[in-house]
Amino acid sequence: MNTKRLLPLFGSLPLVALAGSRHPNIIYIMCDDMGYGDLGCYGQKYIETPNIDRMAEEGMRFTDAYAGCPVSAPSRCSFMTGQHTGHAKIRGNREYWGQALRQNMFGANADYYVIGQEPYDMTHPIIPELFKAKGYRTGMFGKWAGGYWNYDYPDTYAKLPDGNTDTSRSRESSSLSLPNLRGIDCYYGPVCQFQAHTYYPNFLNRYDPEGRGDTHLVAEVMEENIKYPGVNTGSKEYEGRPQYSADLIHRYALEWLDRQTKDEPFLGIFTYTLPHAELWQPNDSIVEHYHGVFPADGERSYKTNPWSWYYGGDDKHAQFAAMITRLDCYVGEILEKLKDKGLGGNTLVIFTSDNGPHEEGGADPSFFGRDGKLRGIKRSTYEGGIRIPFICWGAGIPKGTVSNHQLAFYDLMPTFMEYSGAFSKKEIREHSLTTGPSPKLSLLGCSCTKARFSCAEVGRGAGSVFDGISFCPTLLGKDRKQRKHDFLYWEMSDGGTEVIGVRQGDWKLVVSQGKTFLYNLKTDIHEDYDLSAMYPDKLSELIGIVHREHTDSPLFPITLP
Repeated sequence: MNTKRLLPLFGSLPLVALAGSRHPNIIYIMCDDMGYGDLGCYGQKYIETPNIDRMAEEGMRFTDAYAGCPVSAPSRCSFMTGQHTGHAKIRGNREYWGQALRQNMFGANADYYVIGQEPYDMTHPIIPELFKAKGYRTGMFGKWAGGYWNYDYPDTYAKLPDGNTDTSRSRESSSLSLPNLRGIDCYYGPVCQFQAHTYYPNFLNRYDPEGRGDTHLVAEVMEENIKYPGVNTGSKEYEGRPQYSADLIHRYALEWLDRQTKDEPFLGIFTYTLPHAELWQPNDSIVEHYHGVFPADGERSYKTNPWSWYYGGDDKHAQFAAMITRLDCYVGEILEKLKDKGLGGNTLVIFTSDNGPHEEGGADPSFFGRDGKLRGIKRSTYEGGIRIPFICWGAGIPKGTVSNHQLAFYDLMPTFMEYSGAFSKKEIREHSLTTGPSPKLSLLGCSCTKARFSCAEVGRGAGSVFDGISFCPTLLGKDRKQRKHDFLYWEMSDGGTEVIGVRQGDWKLVVSQGKTFLYNLKTDIHEDYDLSAMYPDKLSELIGIVHREHTDSPLFPITLP
């Protein structure tokens, strides 16, 4: 990566109309824990992001876009499945790395032999599966967080009669819901999001039959890193590790892009780990650019916590700012690669974040104003936890436009399908929110009647409901044809934190541990004034939406209002 300058790395790319061209390529860049106000184009004053800002100038910037959930794994599940987290299987960071560390697993270093999160439902389609079936080449680089992997049994999969993973056998198998079995042709990154806590890991996961001859998901050992103690030891010698995972993942993504041609369309899902939470990175010119700029006496106190795997370095504000700018350089190099290969005119690129900002590892959202003057952070359904930067750039998108269309991650499945032109109208309808009779939904062992969703006949289980509405008309400047949501919905049950959110127009319901709060975002964007007592009918209406949209989950129990 060129770190000698902090200037735009790409020039204007020629954009052509969609009509008459082959199916367009799609690149979805989702970073980790970037707040609504972390980018220049969203008002950030202290951190330089020229490439992403340029994307906004040449594309469409959304002001009211939302993550699928205020925490990582369920937000990614919402994107992949086209479901909100009242219907989706994953509603929290349910982990599978908790067995004891195995000593001397990598040289003198200990590590977990089972890693990952609760598997996605094998009876429900996800985006890469749909696009691979239509002839798209698919690649994913960064966090997976949709299943667990066993170092001892990388190609052994225990499954139940219905085709789902038998999670009770995690110590003797890997889950079926891994990139190599869910429509991904090439994968590189940490399957487990906990493994991504450290930027200098013992290994990364890889599946690349074309480039490396892999037959299943493997571990690529960081041979130079394991010469030094791991972050979980608390040793300062950890600083000697030279293999920086964020750069390695990005370079692999660029290598994969180099293999793509104009002959076959491709879908690239780049789930970069920056800027989540370990404030430690190569001491290069990007870090040096911010060194000494921010007052150290205002930084949060944080020391290395071996349990969290976050290294506690110094100069935290400079480290965080450099992580955002480094990510911006990655985006610039992706767009430059598209230009060099002549692919920019037929590629949709989306940049976003998986949820709001965090305070982990010594990060300080309030210092940079990085919540964009919104209340709340990660793990909260206040606006700061779920409203995220969202920029679309590509063929057919009106240049330099700002949209206040309300969307959430579960809208991306039907949007990608419609934009690609590879799917029939019937297929798009089957994978979108529809209204009609109230079918019986059997989900996670719960049978209940729902008032609105599509139970598509797609050869999948009865749990194949979809909550998304394509915003392709908005993307192509046809707002009059854009269908809108009656409301957006979120819920999360994670580590004892139980939150629910509903947005209906300007009205916003926040539920925390079963307690309700009602706000009007038009007059109170910071959600300071609870209007429950003044508008009991509206409160009751939104609570009713919660009870209709929520399906019980034994894995993720939650207190309803």
